[in-house]
Amino acid sequence: MEPVTLTTGRLVLRTVGPQDTDAVYAACQDPDIQRWTTIPSPYLREHARGFTEQMVPAGWADDSMATFGLFLPAGDLVGMLGVTMISLGVGEIGFWCAEEHRGHGYVTEAAVAVARWAFTDRAIDRLEWRAEVGNTASRAVARRAGFTVEGT
Repeated sequence: MEPVTLTTGRLVLRTVGPQDTDAVYAACQDPDIQRWTTIPSPYLREHARGFTEQMVPAGWADDSMATFGLFLPAGDLVGMLGVTMISLGVGEIGFWCAEEHRGHGYVTEAAVAVARWAFTDRAIDRLEWRAEVGNTASRAVARRAGFTVEGT
């Protein structure tokens, strides 16, 4: 599938590429992103380069993962959000937010837009979110975006 760009009232959601490697690398130095996500820790520049130049384009190309960078209109990276296909008609959403952009509702806004896209344009039947126990910030985003907790 070709990458798509979505817009919300405050954000541009688009694929990332080599031009975004430095911003991804800088954001992922945050200990909370390394603690609560599946990115490598320590997060090296080569990890960011592999993500922006290989992993993201490959996910779009083989339809296994749709990854969006969340950007302010001025171009600042707010965070990342991806939908990984885990079975036929079922995707799993994951996200992180750069420390300086937390508390503004950006990730919730993006999650709602991507969920709408996944259900309508991608014909996904179920979109799941999961997180480690204790990740209260991620849980709050998921709840505000309309996800229902099924178990812990």
